[in-house]
Amino acid sequence: MPLLKLLVAAAIAFLATPLVTPAQAQNWPTRPVKFIVPFGPGAGADIGGRLFAEKLTQRWGQPVIIENKPGGDSIVAIQAFLSANDDHVLLFGPSGNFTVHPFNYAKLTYNPADLVPIARASNTLIAAAVKADAPYSNVKEFTEAVRANPGKFNYGAVPGITEFIFWGYAYHEKLDILQVPYRDINVAPVDLGEGRIQAVMASFAIVQPQINAGRIKLFVVNNKTRIAPAPDMPTAREQGYPTLEMEGLVGLFGLKSMSDELKEKIAADFRAVAADGSIAERLKATGQAINIGGPKEFVESIEEQRRTVAATAKAIDYKPKN
Repeated sequence: MPLLKLLVAAAIAFLATPLVTPAQAQNWPTRPVKFIVPFGPGAGADIGGRLFAEKLTQRWGQPVIIENKPGGDSIVAIQAFLSANDDHVLLFGPSGNFTVHPFNYAKLTYNPADLVPIARASNTLIAAAVKADAPYSNVKEFTEAVRANPGKFNYGAVPGITEFIFWGYAYHEKLDILQVPYRDINVAPVDLGEGRIQAVMASFAIVQPQINAGRIKLFVVNNKTRIAPAPDMPTAREQGYPTLEMEGLVGLFGLKSMSDELKEKIAADFRAVAADGSIAERLKATGQAINIGGPKEFVESIEEQRRTVAATAKAIDYKPKN
């Protein structure tokens, strides 16, 4: 075999070899671990990452360091993670950002297949709200009001998977409702309370301050189950509107070269450090709920997200940005 072919074959074999073998998985980590987070300090994913990092540091006997890489629609963080090419450098964040990238961008600077789910950690609580004195208090009443006033309602939604979910709902219900783009989605609940827009769909943490102030009210919870901060508010599915259902999945991602044994070990360690309930309790205050799952469960959850986004993109003939 010519030398060039031998070299190519050797390189392919090397790249296909897991960075950590099954025998080595139980001894991992052997040095400090880094979680790259695609948001700045204080964001929900950052807080969750730090809570798990603190516990895992104790369990692993190695420091777990958080490195914040905000910006670029999470692509800055993804590129930093992939370029490290290191099994001790992992990505911690919401899957929704990555799920919509292939639909938002005609040319991506990374291959989504290179992001491999390791452990599902939590769910961001998602809800939709209207002005406190609005004459509608559930999805049916809101939908009927929008349908009776085509073109007169507008709303704000977190960019990414959240807006895709709202687009899918509006398409299915044949609603003429305008989305107002926000550079900072935290402004939307304030505008809602002032009557400048008619609805907001975002994380519960974003709408909560205006709810507490009595200026806005929830009309639906988008998660699959009811949420602790609003236990009496039915979910979208309970109200008969499954197109508004979404889970704000947050978890840990690794390289595709990582062995199955190591992925399972890390997921088991996530489950172990969450077992005493202290992380769950602290996540509540940030509008998140613990939702531990292994690699298979995380993959299935993300695939469900992807199918939903793909169906919406096809239905509304959505075109990528570039």
